[in-house]
Amino acid sequence: MLEYIRGNLIESSPSKAVIDVQGLGYALCIPLSVYSRLPNAGSQIIFYISTIIREDSHKLYGFLTQHDRDLFEKMNEISGIGPKTSLALVGHMDANDLQTAIATANLSLLSKIPGIGKKTAERLIVELRGKFKSQQKAADATSEPSNHASDAIQALIHLGYNPLIAQKAVKSALNSSNETLSLSELITTALRLKDSC
Repeated sequence: MLEYIRGNLIESSPSKAVIDVQGLGYALCIPLSVYSRLPNAGSQIIFYISTIIREDSHKLYGFLTQHDRDLFEKMNEISGIGPKTSLALVGHMDANDLQTAIATANLSLLSKIPGIGKKTAERLIVELRGKFKSQQKAADATSEPSNHASDAIQALIHLGYNPLIAQKAVKSALNSSNETLSLSELITTALRLKDSC
Protein backbone atom coordinates (compact mmCIF):
# COMPACT_ATOMS: atom_id res chain seq x y z
CA MET A 1 0.00 0.00 0.00
CA LEU A 2 1.01 3.63 -0.46
CA GLU A 3 2.78 5.31 2.49
CA TYR A 4 2.94 8.84 1.08
CA ILE A 5 2.70 10.80 -2.16
CA ARG A 6 4.99 13.73 -3.02
CA GLY A 7 4.06 15.95 -5.93
CA ASN A 8 2.59 19.27 -7.05
CA LEU A 9 -0.80 20.39 -5.79
CA ILE A 10 -3.01 20.96 -8.83
CA GLU A 11 -6.34 21.87 -7.25
CA SER A 12 -8.18 21.56 -3.96
CA SER A 13 -11.58 21.88 -2.33
CA PRO A 14 -12.67 21.41 1.32
CA SER A 15 -13.01 17.66 0.71
CA LYS A 16 -10.57 16.86 -2.11
CA ALA A 17 -7.04 17.57 -3.29
CA VAL A 18 -5.53 16.64 -6.66
CA ILE A 19 -1.79 16.08 -6.73
CA ASP A 20 0.34 15.56 -9.83
CA VAL A 21 3.15 13.01 -9.60
CA GLN A 22 5.19 12.86 -12.84
CA GLY A 23 2.15 13.31 -15.04
CA LEU A 24 -0.28 11.17 -13.01
CA GLY A 25 -3.07 12.98 -11.17
CA TYR A 26 -4.08 11.48 -7.82
CA ALA A 27 -7.41 12.52 -6.29
CA LEU A 28 -7.26 12.41 -2.49
CA CYS A 29 -10.12 12.71 -0.01
CA ILE A 30 -8.97 15.13 2.69
CA PRO A 31 -10.33 16.30 6.06
CA LEU A 32 -11.60 19.87 6.33
CA SER A 33 -8.68 20.87 8.59
CA VAL A 34 -6.17 19.99 5.84
CA TYR A 35 -7.84 22.27 3.26
CA SER A 36 -7.10 25.45 5.26
CA ARG A 37 -3.41 24.47 5.58
CA LEU A 38 -2.73 23.68 1.91
CA PRO A 39 -0.19 25.76 -0.04
CA ASN A 40 -1.01 27.53 -3.32
CA ALA A 41 -1.70 25.46 -6.42
CA GLY A 42 1.55 24.44 -8.11
CA SER A 43 3.42 24.05 -4.82
CA GLN A 44 5.12 20.78 -3.93
CA ILE A 45 3.52 18.88 -1.06
CA ILE A 46 3.63 15.51 0.71
CA PHE A 47 0.46 13.68 1.70
CA TYR A 48 0.52 10.64 4.01
CA ILE A 49 -1.88 8.15 2.52
CA SER A 50 -4.51 5.74 3.75
CA THR A 51 -5.88 3.46 1.03
CA ILE A 52 -9.38 2.10 1.48
CA ILE A 53 -10.58 -0.51 -0.99
CA ARG A 54 -14.24 -1.47 -1.03
CA GLU A 55 -16.19 -3.68 -3.40
CA ASP A 56 -17.55 -0.60 -5.20
CA SER A 57 -14.75 1.94 -4.68
CA HIS A 58 -11.01 2.45 -4.33
CA LYS A 59 -10.20 5.71 -2.50
CA LEU A 60 -7.06 7.44 -1.26
CA TYR A 61 -7.26 9.59 1.87
CA GLY A 62 -4.56 12.25 2.32
CA PHE A 63 -3.18 13.79 5.52
CA LEU A 64 -0.41 16.29 6.20
CA THR A 65 0.99 14.31 9.17
CA GLN A 66 1.50 10.62 9.88
CA HIS A 67 -0.16 11.13 13.27
CA ASP A 68 -3.44 12.32 11.70
CA ARG A 69 -3.33 9.47 9.16
CA ASP A 70 -2.74 6.86 11.90
CA LEU A 71 -5.56 8.32 14.02
CA PHE A 72 -7.92 8.18 11.01
CA GLU A 73 -7.02 4.52 10.43
CA LYS A 74 -7.48 3.64 14.10
CA MET A 75 -10.98 5.15 14.14
CA ASN A 76 -11.84 3.61 10.79
CA GLU A 77 -11.23 0.12 12.24
CA ILE A 78 -14.20 0.53 14.62
CA SER A 79 -17.32 -1.26 13.46
CA GLY A 80 -19.97 1.19 12.26
CA ILE A 81 -17.68 4.22 12.04
CA GLY A 82 -16.36 4.18 8.44
CA PRO A 83 -14.10 6.57 6.53
CA LYS A 84 -16.63 9.42 6.20
CA THR A 85 -17.14 9.66 9.97
CA SER A 86 -13.42 9.20 10.69
CA LEU A 87 -12.62 12.01 8.24
CA ALA A 88 -15.17 14.30 9.95
CA LEU A 89 -13.59 13.61 13.35
CA VAL A 90 -10.03 14.30 12.20
CA GLY A 91 -11.22 17.31 10.19
CA HIS A 92 -13.03 19.12 12.98
CA MET A 93 -10.69 18.64 15.96
CA ASP A 94 -6.97 18.81 16.52
CA ALA A 95 -5.65 15.22 16.88
CA ASN A 96 -4.41 15.75 20.46
CA ASP A 97 -7.69 17.40 21.52
CA LEU A 98 -9.63 14.56 19.92
CA GLN A 99 -7.58 11.93 21.76
CA THR A 100 -7.99 13.83 25.05
CA ALA A 101 -11.76 14.07 24.52
CA ILE A 102 -11.92 10.29 23.97
CA ALA A 103 -9.58 9.49 26.89
CA THR A 104 -11.60 11.68 29.29
CA ALA A 105 -14.93 10.40 27.89
CA ASN A 106 -16.05 13.91 26.90
CA LEU A 107 -19.28 12.77 25.27
CA SER A 108 -20.78 16.24 24.80
CA LEU A 109 -17.73 17.60 22.98
CA LEU A 110 -17.49 14.60 20.63
CA SER A 111 -21.20 14.65 19.80
CA LYS A 112 -20.96 18.34 18.77
CA ILE A 113 -18.81 17.38 15.76
CA PRO A 114 -20.96 17.48 12.58
CA GLY A 115 -22.17 13.99 11.68
CA ILE A 116 -21.30 12.52 15.09
CA GLY A 117 -24.29 11.65 17.23
CA LYS A 118 -24.38 10.52 20.84
CA LYS A 119 -24.29 6.80 19.93
CA THR A 120 -21.27 7.21 17.65
CA ALA A 121 -19.46 9.25 20.32
CA GLU A 122 -20.18 6.54 22.90
CA ARG A 123 -18.86 3.84 20.56
CA LEU A 124 -15.66 5.83 19.99
CA ILE A 125 -15.09 6.21 23.74
CA VAL A 126 -15.74 2.53 24.46
CA GLU A 127 -13.54 1.28 21.61
CA LEU A 128 -10.65 3.76 21.80
CA ARG A 129 -10.44 5.07 25.35
CA GLY A 130 -7.72 2.63 26.44
CA LYS A 131 -5.71 3.02 23.22
CA PHE A 132 -4.54 6.57 23.90
CA LYS A 133 -2.14 5.72 26.71
CA SER A 134 -0.66 9.13 27.55
CA GLN A 135 -4.04 10.86 27.65
CA GLN A 136 -5.57 7.98 29.62
CA LYS A 137 -2.71 8.02 32.11
CA ALA A 138 -3.19 11.75 32.67
CA ALA A 139 -6.93 11.28 33.12
CA ASP A 140 -6.46 8.40 35.58
CA ALA A 141 -3.75 10.16 37.57
CA THR A 142 -5.97 13.17 38.19
CA SER A 143 -9.46 11.74 38.33
CA GLU A 144 -10.85 14.53 40.54
CA PRO A 145 -9.47 17.39 38.43
CA SER A 146 -10.60 15.46 35.37
CA ASN A 147 -14.18 15.46 36.71
CA HIS A 148 -13.83 19.17 37.44
CA ALA A 149 -12.52 19.71 33.92
CA SER A 150 -15.51 17.98 32.38
CA ASP A 151 -17.92 20.00 34.57
CA ALA A 152 -16.09 23.24 33.75
CA ILE A 153 -16.26 22.52 30.02
CA GLN A 154 -20.00 21.87 30.34
CA ALA A 155 -20.43 25.16 32.22
CA LEU A 156 -18.66 27.12 29.47
CA ILE A 157 -20.73 25.37 26.79
CA HIS A 158 -23.91 26.34 28.67
CA LEU A 159 -22.64 29.93 28.70
CA GLY A 160 -22.61 29.76 24.90
CA TYR A 161 -18.97 28.99 24.15
CA ASN A 162 -17.91 26.69 21.33
CA PRO A 163 -17.10 23.21 22.78
CA LEU A 164 -13.58 23.21 21.34
CA ILE A 165 -12.83 26.70 22.74
CA ALA A 166 -14.27 25.59 26.10
CA GLN A 167 -12.03 22.51 26.19
CA LYS A 168 -8.92 24.52 25.27
CA ALA A 169 -9.69 27.22 27.86
CA VAL A 170 -10.12 24.65 30.64
CA LYS A 171 -6.94 22.86 29.55
CA SER A 172 -5.04 26.18 29.67
CA ALA A 173 -6.49 26.92 33.11
CA LEU A 174 -5.34 23.53 34.45
CA ASN A 175 -1.86 24.01 32.97
CA SER A 176 -1.52 27.56 34.33
CA SER A 177 -1.95 26.56 37.98
CA ASN A 178 0.38 24.52 40.17
CA GLU A 179 -2.40 23.99 42.71
CA THR A 180 -5.57 21.94 42.50
CA LEU A 181 -8.38 24.31 41.53
CA SER A 182 -11.93 24.05 42.81
CA LEU A 183 -14.63 23.89 40.16
CA SER A 184 -15.54 27.58 40.53
CA GLU A 185 -11.85 28.62 40.42
CA LEU A 186 -11.33 26.48 37.31
CA ILE A 187 -14.32 28.07 35.52
CA THR A 188 -13.19 31.60 36.50
CA THR A 189 -9.62 30.95 35.32
CA ALA A 190 -10.85 29.38 32.07
CA LEU A 191 -13.08 32.39 31.37
CA ARG A 192 -10.08 34.68 31.93
CA LEU A 193 -7.88 32.60 29.59
CA LYS A 194 -10.44 31.84 26.85
CA ASP A 195 -9.38 34.80 24.69
CA SER A 196 -5.90 33.33 24.35
CA CYS A 197 -7.24 30.01 23.01
